[in-house]
Amino acid sequence: MSDTPIKVRRHLSDDLRYRLLKLLSEQPQASQRQLSQVLGVSVGSLNYCVNALIARGWVKATNFRNSHHKLAYAYLLTPSGIEAKTRIAVRFLQRKMEEHEALEQEIAQLRAEVAAVQAHAGEAISRRQEPQHAASLAQCEPLNVRQR
Repeated sequence: MSDTPIKVRRHLSDDLRYRLLKLLSEQPQASQRQLSQVLGVSVGSLNYCVNALIARGWVKATNFRNSHHKLAYAYLLTPSGIEAKTRIAVRFLQRKMEEHEALEQEIAQLRAEVAAVQAHAGEAISRRQEPQHAASLAQCEPLNVRQR
């Protein structure tokens, strides 16, 4: 079992963990502020997540100087981080496919319900209109055409 506290594992959902690992592999020199904006989390939360990934040995932070002569970090996935990203991606894909299938079933059920309601409403409308239509026909007497 990992030395990472349970709190860290609970905080990092597979979704966030996958998105962060993917983003770090694509943009290793992105700042935590940039990463937090892309992921939609606070800088503090992102810092916590990055430190959790570093503690697991999935990410290595290296110092470099950026163009503004400030010290910055590059976040590099380690071999175990690349393996973890792959495992998480498989779980993520499986969960998304299950969600997609469940949504397709729910959509089919909703379409059936809507069709049933529309059919029922159509019958009710036609039943309401039939007596009016019949009454209007009864009021119409045949026209007497005078013959010459």
